[in-house]
Amino acid sequence: MSEPFSVPVTVRGYETDTQGHLNQSVYLNYAEHARWSLLRAAGISQAGLVAGGIGPVALETTIRFRRELLAGDEVSVSCVFEWGEGKTFRIRQVVTMADGTVAAEVEAVGGLMDLTERRLVPDPRQRFKELATEPGLFGL
Repeated sequence: MSEPFSVPVTVRGYETDTQGHLNQSVYLNYAEHARWSLLRAAGISQAGLVAGGIGPVALETTIRFRRELLAGDEVSVSCVFEWGEGKTFRIRQVVTMADGTVAAEVEAVGGLMDLTERRLVPDPRQRFKELATEPGLFGL
């Protein structure tokens, strides 16, 4: 099995809170950054999605905080899509410190919304296959 897609991120000082560790909301930004980076690497642009009349939507997100992150820490944020048969899919992400320690786990349920109908498309897996130049990055 190949390694999951991941992006490097360095924790910036302005992202920390009064205790000196990464603010909880910033983990969501890191996860979002990794997801959009995966889409771009797979050949899917934000403009391309909008032109195609669809857009990704987050339906549920859970973050499990494992270790604190401090300014200057270098991490990698992975991104793995898991497909079912319905209108939704899961995204599993891990924020890993340089020494291999897991700092956080992010799990999300998402879908692709038809921007005209304002409803989820029936088969997001197939739509990603059609749109991607590198569908293997999605596990397709």
